[in-house]
Amino acid sequence: MDTLKLRSVAIDTYKENVAYLHRQCHIYRSEGFQALSKIEIHVKDDGPPVIAVLNVVDDASITAPGELGLSEQVYEQLGVPEETEVTICHANPPLSITSVHRKIAGEPLSYEHYQGITSDIVNNRYSKIEISAFLVACAETGMERNEVLFLTRAMVESGDHMDWGEPLVADKHCIGGIPGNRTSMLIVPIVAAHGLLMPKTSSRAITSPAGTADTMEVLANVELSNQQMHQIVKHERACLLWGGTARLAPVDDILISVERPLSLDSPGQMVASILSKKVAAGATHLIIDIPIGPTAKVKNHIEAMKLRKMFEYVGDNMGLQLDVVITDGRQPVGVGIGPVLEAEDVLKVLNNDPLAPVDLREKALQLAGHLIEFDPDVRGGQGYQIARDILFSGRALDKFESIINAQGKNKHTHPRGKLTYDVLSPASGKIRSIDNLQIARIARKAGAPLDKGAGVLLHKKCGVIVEKGEPLYTIYAAFNANFQFAIDAVANDNAYQIGDNDTCHNPA
Repeated sequence: MDTLKLRSVAIDTYKENVAYLHRQCHIYRSEGFQALSKIEIHVKDDGPPVIAVLNVVDDASITAPGELGLSEQVYEQLGVPEETEVTICHANPPLSITSVHRKIAGEPLSYEHYQGITSDIVNNRYSKIEISAFLVACAETGMERNEVLFLTRAMVESGDHMDWGEPLVADKHCIGGIPGNRTSMLIVPIVAAHGLLMPKTSSRAITSPAGTADTMEVLANVELSNQQMHQIVKHERACLLWGGTARLAPVDDILISVERPLSLDSPGQMVASILSKKVAAGATHLIIDIPIGPTAKVKNHIEAMKLRKMFEYVGDNMGLQLDVVITDGRQPVGVGIGPVLEAEDVLKVLNNDPLAPVDLREKALQLAGHLIEFDPDVRGGQGYQIARDILFSGRALDKFESIINAQGKNKHTHPRGKLTYDVLSPASGKIRSIDNLQIARIARKAGAPLDKGAGVLLHKKCGVIVEKGEPLYTIYAAFNANFQFAIDAVANDNAYQIGDNDTCHNPA
């Protein structure tokens, strides 16, 4: 069989195996390959083939005739040096694609169906087009609660599973959508200082101005191996790390890479995504934070209660002791939005600074209190006071500093962005509402989270009376282009509604 020489093409195709073949390659012409078809890549006497989606190029500087170019992901996966000789052939369709067709037709799927789909996805047998079809089918035809349970179990089995050897491993997750909501960085040291085990793996931002890992990275190293993570947790009872280095429910990362561009966030997929990651991370006791508000993911109590029941059903059947807390999501939490600004909020709360944002502190204490009440030695209703005592005594700060030192303190200081712009109130009156989505959009256009010091610092929040011309918030940016993008976004919509009627604090 004719062979091709491997060539590494420095393209990040993000969670998708992509190969490149020159249009004038004799194999391309003789075998009838087409762009976006799937191929098997075989290395002689070196294990099973790797599957990739084929792209066709006309530029020999990318891939010449006689070569097979590989994107970064598939090249790393193949694990052989450049110029290694390989053979390629058409890949057979994944066996589980018939299950996707059944879901498109509106049929409920069994555990075996979901197991087959997730296995094929994690083994790169699905293109992103096929994954899109699966996700849209689940979102549009709906998923019965047993289906969500089946998908969660299948996703857990797609990767590794951590075992901490203790009966109580605490974790917390917010379903997202609220800027500045950095409660995890406060909850973890409080709960660990109480003595509970809380190995926290967090995400980086995808569409938000900062994820917990982005903000923690301002202060400490967040990219550590599983072995390093276990050592830190053994000594500190906790950690705050990026979860991308652990192979926990890896199919979830692939699904998310398709969901985000499509703006898909169906309840069933959300529950399966969150709980599969928590179970794989070894959590036994979990708090789920569901913020509700007009510009939050969940708009009202009715939606929140439906989601809560789904979490509880799947959690119970996965062996999780789970408590869902419904919180106020009608405006950002804290005043900083963006990694550096959010880190400043966290440090003010831990240092008991009089200027610390009260809403961030109180939300963190409430959630930490719920977690502490999982401790069988703590009576119901005592958790908040215990958490409060740990924070105000300085024990939470001490634990946080110990975690930072154990993970590796960031020696590089990240300042706020040097370019600033004050957004002024266009009128006098009471602040009725703040649009979470628009504030997040402005912060991202300013450069967050890639530029750690970029973002938005809020000066006024809901219910406050402002005078015309008073600063509502300040934009921080590092680069002129981002700075102008953010200012242009404000010109279209500054995210604030100001008027006589106060709707921000009415029950949702």
